[in-house]
Amino acid sequence: MKDQGRFFLKDSVRKTVDFSRTDQYLGVDAPPVQKPFPEGAAVTALPDPGGLGFISLEGAIRSRESRRSYSREPLSLNEISFLLWATQGLRGVPEQGHALRTVPSAGCRHALETYLAVFRVTGLDEGLYRYLPVDHELVLLKKPEGLETETARAALGQRFTGRSAVTFIWTAIPYRMEWRYGDAAYKVIALDAGHVCQNLYLACEAIGAGTCAIAAYDQEKADRLAGVDGEEEFVIYMAPVGKRITT
Repeated sequence: MKDQGRFFLKDSVRKTVDFSRTDQYLGVDAPPVQKPFPEGAAVTALPDPGGLGFISLEGAIRSRESRRSYSREPLSLNEISFLLWATQGLRGVPEQGHALRTVPSAGCRHALETYLAVFRVTGLDEGLYRYLPVDHELVLLKKPEGLETETARAALGQRFTGRSAVTFIWTAIPYRMEWRYGDAAYKVIALDAGHVCQNLYLACEAIGAGTCAIAAYDQEKADRLAGVDGEEEFVIYMAPVGKRITT
C-alpha cells in the first residue's frame, strides 16, 4: 500500500494537462468566483483592511514560526479584515469568471473558499462564518453549541485549534480548477493552499498574532464542521489564529 501511494503521487504530479478535453476549451462558462449564500443570512461588512500590519517584509519572514499558544485577547474586526484581505482579498472587480487576488493561483482560478470558526472577535458573535471576497464581507452560517470542542475534534484532538481567537478553515471547490486543468487540477489546488497559508503567517506576524498550519484533520468531521458535502467541496487546510502571549 505504501508503494502504491508513492507511485500514485508520482504519476499524478507528473500528469500533463490535456487542454483539448477541458470545459474551458469546450466553451463551458467559467464557474463563479464566489459561492452564493442563503437568502436572508446575516452579513457583516468588513472595514477597510488598510492601516494595519506595518512591519518590514524581512521582519515578518524572520519572525515567522508556527505558534500553538495564544492569549485570551480577542482579535478586532479590523484585524480579521486585514487577515482575510491578505489571504483571499480581491485586487479588482471580478470579470469573465476570474478575479485578481492578493495571492497567486494557477490560471487565476482560485478554487478555495474561506470559513472562520469565530471564538473571540470583537463585533462578531461566536459562530461559523464564510468570507465573501467579492464584497469583503462575512456571512454567518451557524451558531453551533460547543464550537470550540467540535473544531478541536475535527483537528484530530489538537485542542489549540479551539483555543484561538479564530480558526481559518479553507475548502476547495475542485471544479473551479478542473474547468481549466482537468485531471491535473488537484496538484495546483494544493499549491494554492500553500500560497494562502503563507500569507496568513506573514500577516499574523504583522499584527502581533500567531498561527499554525494544520493538514492533520479528520476529513469527515472537518467537512461537517464547515457544512460542505465532501465531494463538490471539501476541507483542505486549517489554521488557528490568536494574539501572541507576551511575557
